[in-house]
Formats: sequence, C-alpha cells, structure tokens
Amino acid sequence: MDDDTSDRPIARRDVLRASGGALGFMGMGGGGSERCPDATSRPAMRDCDGSTRKGCRDDHPRTEELLGAATESLDSDFDTVGALLEDGFVPYFDVLTGDSSGGWSHWLNPRYIGDDSIFDASRPAAIMVDNKWWRPLGLMFVATREGDRVSAPSVYGEDDEQRCSPWHQHVGLPGRYAWWKYRQLWGDGGDGFRLPCDTPCMMHVWTYPHPDGVYAHGAPPRENRGGPPAEPAGFETSATPGEDVLGIDVLAEELLNSSVARS
Repeated sequence: MDDDTSDRPIARRDVLRASGGALGFMGMGGGGSERCPDATSRPAMRDCDGSTRKGCRDDHPRTEELLGAATESLDSDFDTVGALLEDGFVPYFDVLTGDSSGGWSHWLNPRYIGDDSIFDASRPAAIMVDNKWWRPLGLMFVATREGDRVSAPSVYGEDDEQRCSPWHQHVGLPGRYAWWKYRQLWGDGGDGFRLPCDTPCMMHVWTYPHPDGVYAHGAPPRENRGGPPAEPAGFETSATPGEDVLGIDVLAEELLNSSVARS
C-alpha cells in the first residue's frame, strides 16, 4: 500500500459512513450486460465452476479437521472484535446494513487474501461475526493467491459423487460492489472504476451448529449461535455487546486508529 496516508483517514471515514447508500451514486449499473451477462441488480450468488456439495459431509475426516482448526483459531486468536482489528481485519461493508437484531457481517483480512494460502485456518481470508453478540461465528476462505483469483480447489475427493467443493461467488450488485469497494479501500484497487462481473469464489466454515451443514452459505439460526455476548469487546468502546448492534458508529473511530488505516 502507499506509504503516504495523510489524507486516507478522512476519505475512509466518509466512504465507511456513506457506503450503505452509495450504490446508485456509482452509476455503474447493476443488471446483466454484454460484459457481465450473469450480473443482477439484486443480491444473487451462484456456484463456482466445478463446485459441488455432493460429497460434503460434516462427519468426513477432512471436514472435522478443518472445523477443528477453525474452532481453535477463533478460540485462541480471534475471539473478539478487538482481536480482529488488531490483526488487520476490516468489515466487508455488510456491517453497515445489519437489521435491528444485529444480523451478521464478514470481516476480511487484506494480508491473508494477498498471501499464497487458501485453507489455512490460522490465516483466514475472512471471519463471520454476529453483529448482536459481537462473536465470531466461523471462517470464510477466498480462492485467491497473492491477491489474484485462482480456480477454487476441492476440500477433498476427486470423484464427482464424493468430491466436496462448496464454493460460491456473488453476481448481484451488492456483493460485487462490496468486493470492488473493499479492493479500493484496502486492497490493490482492482480494475479501477470498473465494477467486477462477480466476486472471487468463497467458502464458509461455520463453527456453530448449522441445520444445513458446516459449509452452508447463510449463518446459523439465531438460536444456534450460543451466548452470552463476547465480553470484553477487545477495544475501547462505550457500546455493549448484546445491547448495542455492532455497526459503523461503533467501529468508525477504531478503524481509523487500526493498523490497517495506518498501512
């Protein structure tokens, strides 16, 4: 990243506060086009090329290994929002749009997205956080190496009936815009002002019980997310986990003071 950051905090604050309603401002269009025939203006996702859930099982040894590593990583290194901030994670703008009950959000780490690992639970590309309880819920892996997209690898198996490769990508405007905005603020800038046709391939590993399995796309039901709230928050704030929603008003100042804002 550029060493001259004297004017970045103000720009980032403005973007962080305005991003939730900025889609129309960009004038980039949201529906399908000749360049992006699968793009939609509404939230939408699709399976990545070659992805399959046919062989995915929660009791498979590889799934248990990956889940164990994810649980250990969250418990030992990433147990609070403060720990995420300290390690360089930044909210993926869905923290701006949580409902009154808190919803959940993705937190991305530019360093880990930019390294050469994919399935390393100690260096996860992203962590999902419950915005009500401020508690990490699982990991998200992104199919990138050194920041560039790569073909999504299988978790295990080679035969189509036994292979587990539960990758998805977002083709709806909100997801594509969020990835573009992330790259503008925290990444390498991507394709400048050109909105991508889709996001890189992504894969969730939930550490809380999920009726649709460890690799489900959506978050576990609220009743499965456990309690009590994550305390302490891990950074100085007058807000209280479980009482105040983890939103941009809570995070803005801390993000400006974080290691990422200074990088």
